[in-house]
Amino acid sequence: MSSDEKSHSPRRSRPFVVATLGVAQTLAWASSYYLPAILADPIAAGIGIPRTWVFGAFSGALLIAAFAGPAVGRLIDRHGGRGVLVFSNIVLACGLVVLAAAHGAVMLFAAWSVLGIGMALGLYDAAFAALTALYGTDARGPITGITLLGGFASTLSWPLSTLLNDALGWRETLLIWAALNLVVSLPLNLLLPVPMRAVHTARGAGHSIGWKPYREMFLLAFVFAAAWFVTGAMAAHLPRLLERAGAAPLEAIAAAALVGPAQVAARLVEFFLLRRGHPLVSARCAAVLHPLGAAALVLFGPPAAAAFAVLYGAGNGLLTIARGTVPLAVFGPDGYGERNGLLGAPARAAQAFAPLLFGLLLDAMGASAVYVSAALCLAAMAALFCLRVRPQNSAA
Repeated sequence: MSSDEKSHSPRRSRPFVVATLGVAQTLAWASSYYLPAILADPIAAGIGIPRTWVFGAFSGALLIAAFAGPAVGRLIDRHGGRGVLVFSNIVLACGLVVLAAAHGAVMLFAAWSVLGIGMALGLYDAAFAALTALYGTDARGPITGITLLGGFASTLSWPLSTLLNDALGWRETLLIWAALNLVVSLPLNLLLPVPMRAVHTARGAGHSIGWKPYREMFLLAFVFAAAWFVTGAMAAHLPRLLERAGAAPLEAIAAAALVGPAQVAARLVEFFLLRRGHPLVSARCAAVLHPLGAAALVLFGPPAAAAFAVLYGAGNGLLTIARGTVPLAVFGPDGYGERNGLLGAPARAAQAFAPLLFGLLLDAMGASAVYVSAALCLAAMAALFCLRVRPQNSAA
C-alpha cells in the first residue's frame, strides 16, 4: 500500500466499524420499518382511525424515502456517511415523538412523513454508501457484516415492541424507541471514522451521475424493484399465502417464523464462502431460491410450507447484500451513493405498493398468486444474466 493510500485509510478497524454500524442499523430498522407490524392496531385504536390508514401512512413513508434516496446518496458521496447517519437518528427520534403525540390522521401522516425522511437518511442504502466512501471496492465484506447484524432487527423489534406496548402503551413504546435512537444509535454513528477517500469521492461528487450507463442501471433497477416487491408481499402476506396453499394457521405461522433464521444463515454463507466469488453470481443464485420454494409449494402443498419459507428467506437475505454489492461491482465506487439511491427508488416504491397489490392477487387467485412472485424473481434472474461478469478489481 502506498503512503498516499495509507493516509486516506480509516483509522478504526473494520470489525469495529461493522459492529458499530451494524448495531446502529439494527436499531434504526427496529424503530422504523418493523414498527407497524406490532403497533398498527394499537395506534389505530388509540387515535380512532382504521388500521389501513396506518399502513397507508407507512407506504407513504416508503415513497418519501424512495424520492429522497438519490439526494441522500449524493450527500454521502460528497461528505461521507457519518454526519448523515447521525442526523438520521435525530430525524427518526423526532418522527417517533410526533407519532407518539398523534391524536388524528393529520399528525399520523405527518409523523410518518418525517420517519420516511429518517429512513432515507439512515437505513441500508445510506449505510452501504457510507461503507463505500470508507473502503471503496473493498466494501463488500463490511456490507455483508452489517446486513448480518441487521437481520436481527425484527427479532429485536417485534418482541420488545410487544412487551413495551403491553406494559406501558404504544405512545410510551414509541418514546422509548426515540430515546434509543438518541442515546444508543447516535453515539454509535458518531464513532464511525470520517471518510478520507478524497480522490474517489471528488470524482463522484463533482456532478450528478444520473442513470448512465442506461442499460446496466435500468436492468439493476428492475432487478431490485422485482425483488423488493416480493419482499414487501411476503412480509405482509406470507402466513396468509401458506394458509391458502392448505397449511393450518399454526403451521403457517410456524413456517413463516423460519424466514428470519434463513436470512441470517444465508448471510453467514455469503460472509464466509460466497464473498470470494463475484457478487453477480451470488445474486443470481439468490433470485432463483424463491421460485424453487414456490415450485415445492405447488408440487407438494402444505408439507412444503417450511421449505418455501426457508428458501424465500435465504434468497431475500442474499438479495439484501446484493443490493449493496452488485452496484459496487458493476459501476465501482465513484458516485456510488447517488447510483444506489437511484436504484433504490423503484425498489422502495414497489415495496410500498406490494402489500396492497399482492393482497388483491391473493383474493383473486388464491395460492396461485405465488406464480406471480416466482415469475418476478425469474425475470430478475434473467436481467442479472444480461449483466456481464467481470473481475472485481476492474471496477476500480
